[in-house]
Amino acid sequence: MKASPLLLGVGGAHIDRRGRVSGAYVPAASNPGIMREDVGGGAFNALRTAARRSVAASLMSVRGGDSAGEAVAGAIRQAGITDLSAIFLDRSTPSYTAILDGAGELVVGLADMALYDMAFPKQVRRSSLRDAAKMADALLVDANLPASALERLTALVPEKPVFAIAISPAKAMRLSTVAGRLSLTFLNRREVHALTGLTYGAQAEQVVAALRAKGLRSAVVTAGSEALLAYDGDGIFTLSPPSPRHIVDVTGAGDALAGATVAAMLNGLPLRAALREGAAAALLAIESAASAPDFTAKDFAAALDLVPQPAEVP
Repeated sequence: MKASPLLLGVGGAHIDRRGRVSGAYVPAASNPGIMREDVGGGAFNALRTAARRSVAASLMSVRGGDSAGEAVAGAIRQAGITDLSAIFLDRSTPSYTAILDGAGELVVGLADMALYDMAFPKQVRRSSLRDAAKMADALLVDANLPASALERLTALVPEKPVFAIAISPAKAMRLSTVAGRLSLTFLNRREVHALTGLTYGAQAEQVVAALRAKGLRSAVVTAGSEALLAYDGDGIFTLSPPSPRHIVDVTGAGDALAGATVAAMLNGLPLRAALREGAAAALLAIESAASAPDFTAKDFAAALDLVPQPAEVP
């Protein structure tokens, strides 16, 4: 039997807090709602989805020596992911707090992640990480890593594919100095604007030209419920995501998209077919309250049946 491809993730694994407004959201006012908490993070969420799609996964992140850090460790262990993370006993574990409106759309997110900026540049120098990178078939990074850490990490294994998640408009620029090393980058329209200055309504050809000018040779651009835009060496295409059967929480949908797409590519599918699998995972994430959706093979197949074929952009 063929061994599962090994994906090394380096990036966020932290506490996710999500508050959802009950009813209509009223700005600058007290809004009744419900707050829930679990473990998330871009790299970790993507790895969890990849692991459910026949990929072996390991993760290097950083966390504090607090109860939140213990929760993160437990979630990584439960997901069956090898944990290579560093623990800082005198620090607090990073967290992300999202406030969602009644429809589940993000109103504002607050990232308390100073530990990532402090610790990642040193952690990517570890010999254990270098060894893990050499053993892996590919790397998955997120922009929670400062630019210096991304540069050192991608230089460790110049011959291997590196997939990247932009994380946020504030952090997307960190990918600029390693753009030429990235095999595929996942970002949304706000992050495209941060990288290129293009407005949300820019045409597909303009978006692709601007991202290529930044050095990104292949990318997937999400736009909420609108069509995904993607390109690689074979051209530009779009993919219309299926309408959710019910919306629970949009948080983590982009991470699920990345994880399933990367898993499919590592298992031999080209980007166009792989992105359909990513869109199926994103659909399941939107319909789930968890940061990373828990699904069976039957659930995934049913979701994939709802995803249309991509359309080439002339």
